[in-house]
Amino acid sequence: MPQFNRRKFLITAAAATAGSLFLHSCGQSNDQAQVEVEIDPADAPETPTVRLGFIALTDSAPLIIAREKGFFAKYGMTDVSLEKQASWGTTRDNLVLGSGGGGIDGAHILTPMPYLLSEGIVTDGRPVPMYILARLNVNGQGICLSNDYRDLEVGVDSSPLKERFAERRAAGADLRAAMTFPGGTHDCWIRYWLAAGGIDPDQEISTIVVPPPQMVANMRVGNMDAFCVGEPWPLQLVNQEIGYNALTTGQLWQDHPEKSLGMRADWVDQNPKAARALLMGTLEAQIWCSEPENVEEMCQILSRRSWFNVPFEDIIDRSRGIYNDGIREPKEQPQLMQKYWRDNASYPFKSHELWFLTENIRWGYLPPDADIQGMVNRVNRDDLWQEAADAIGQGSMIPKSSSRGPETFFDGKVFDPEKPLDYLKSLEITRI
Repeated sequence: MPQFNRRKFLITAAAATAGSLFLHSCGQSNDQAQVEVEIDPADAPETPTVRLGFIALTDSAPLIIAREKGFFAKYGMTDVSLEKQASWGTTRDNLVLGSGGGGIDGAHILTPMPYLLSEGIVTDGRPVPMYILARLNVNGQGICLSNDYRDLEVGVDSSPLKERFAERRAAGADLRAAMTFPGGTHDCWIRYWLAAGGIDPDQEISTIVVPPPQMVANMRVGNMDAFCVGEPWPLQLVNQEIGYNALTTGQLWQDHPEKSLGMRADWVDQNPKAARALLMGTLEAQIWCSEPENVEEMCQILSRRSWFNVPFEDIIDRSRGIYNDGIREPKEQPQLMQKYWRDNASYPFKSHELWFLTENIRWGYLPPDADIQGMVNRVNRDDLWQEAADAIGQGSMIPKSSSRGPETFFDGKVFDPEKPLDYLKSLEITRI
């Protein structure tokens, strides 16, 4: 496999001779970064064009910044279209179509979704092979409660809700906890949190699907009692005084994996150099997003109408590690903030994906005999991540193992990726 020199990477597949070319990265805004790079035709991406989906969540920042600041164009991907998706269901449908059918080639995506697509679990039995090329972030999701539960001041321990839920059900209330996609990360977080407090998320409250940008509006009109979603929506809920943020998910599992860059496998297989170029630009953007001096500019960019169309004030505090949960005094908790690059945030550890698949078995989305290790080996392309990191001079950031080892959760449960069945057996509330 050829290695790529960051000073000699092709701009367009049409270039035939070496030289320099000054490019303007096309896209939604008028202030795209202009970059000058040296062309090396031998390293040409097969195509400069790719269509990617994203949802208005702060963890999509690396893809948005890669296009806004010219990191994609720097490596020859001069025609990257970032298309806002209405929901994760829409993302799924557009990935099934692919760009050839009017859909998309890849996306900012919930980490379990590429597996559910690849296995045909969420596509009516039609497998759509996918690859995960990078983790886009760790941490940064919120579990929120309506003001009906403000007096309980619930935090990481959900058990105070058990009696209140029982009282409300007895009075005829239809209790609902919203997440964003069955089997996805937000579904996993809210189910884990409720079950750890002795609350069955299927028996004592209904779990419903609501798209991320609609969470706050639905809480405002009383359609749910709780929800789990990524930023900026938990902070927006607090800022609008509609409810409170019981916890941020780093409190459940420090530096837990979240979104990924997922691509259709056929696009990557047909365009390996373009996939590498796309990944190199993404990694550079993750590094940029991780620099403290860039945080305010990042949040200003995300707040624009062309991207999130939300107030800057709903994004900035959590991006600085300042947490106002709507009940207690705001405080700095930088260890819980969303990370894009630091502490191996970008590396797609296979051990983490084994946890998500084990949780999907726990809740009945996958059969108990699913070959989860085989699934991870087919979908997770940490080998491509390593090549891209080395190509941009970040080879020292490649972990020594694709496993981060045993992980300990807030309630003392331990997930050993070498023994996932032992973890399953330790759980009191399951569907198996």
